[in-house]
Amino acid sequence: MSVKSFREALNEAMRDEMRRDPTVILLGEDIAGGMGSGGEQDAWGGVLGATKGLMPEFGRERVLDTPISESAFIGAAAGAAATGLRPVAQLMFVDFFGVCGDQIINQMAKFRYMFGGKATTPCVVRTLFGAGTRAASQHSQCLYPVFTHIPGLKVVVPASPYEAKGLMTQAIRDDNPVVFLEHKAMFDDKEEVPDEPYAIPFGEARTTRDGQDATIVAIGRMVGFANTAADNLADEGIECTVIDPRTTSPLDSDAILDSVEKTGRLVVVDEASPRCGMASDISAIVAENAFGALKAPIKRVMPPHAPVPFAPNLEDAYIPGVDDIHAAVRAVVGAN
Repeated sequence: MSVKSFREALNEAMRDEMRRDPTVILLGEDIAGGMGSGGEQDAWGGVLGATKGLMPEFGRERVLDTPISESAFIGAAAGAAATGLRPVAQLMFVDFFGVCGDQIINQMAKFRYMFGGKATTPCVVRTLFGAGTRAASQHSQCLYPVFTHIPGLKVVVPASPYEAKGLMTQAIRDDNPVVFLEHKAMFDDKEEVPDEPYAIPFGEARTTRDGQDATIVAIGRMVGFANTAADNLADEGIECTVIDPRTTSPLDSDAILDSVEKTGRLVVVDEASPRCGMASDISAIVAENAFGALKAPIKRVMPPHAPVPFAPNLEDAYIPGVDDIHAAVRAVVGAN
């Protein structure tokens, strides 16, 4: 086991699966590069370098540069998956989903259902999301609730390098279309990650901290913020359980409900827009199934219902932070 960044963990997962399975291919913009030039026969590895070094090992027949046409290469990935390959297609930013929504929502998500279970679509759509990198409102959204809404898609939001490697391995092996969302601000995060391949099953939440006073459910980058807030609250004598769902579809609602039954209090931290988001969905599930266990109203910690600002001071204020989580937990436990 060695220390790896989020970027390196993703790269290792894709490399391992390409070595194991010759049907795994990569598609995306600027992931091969070097064509017709005298320089290095490799590209940057996508916008944040996660596929760097894979083209020289596996060749241009398995690592394919695509035109700047998301509808074309996401459609090609859907077709390749339906005919026996396992494509991993990189949609550079999740905000560009609007260009290829038909290919994801109306095609690959529905193939298995429309063909009576006889068609499989083992396709991974990798995409970047999230605020905090000064990328402005057209490159910083959290759109995992949109994909979670669509039956037939599996939706993955890893919260650490260890999670990124194991969940990516599972995503590539899965026989269904998977939207795999990678937070831009986490690519340099580091922790110990096993060198050997491993897969983390979908639909099984992770409890990063156990406490009896309140449950915090956090998604993606917000898991780290929630853990920091829980550490601070422990110094005040407030012990929190922190749950990382890992996948929003399937969602491990049982883990969330079991924790709320124990603590009686729930705070949901979600970087997505507050209307029709995961915080609202999780809150509704708990209100419907564990209302009698609640000792206080559910609190949601979310950004305002507004586009992500570009001005650094406004973007920093927009993102839910440790202090916001701290205040929400203190409110539900009745602390002054």
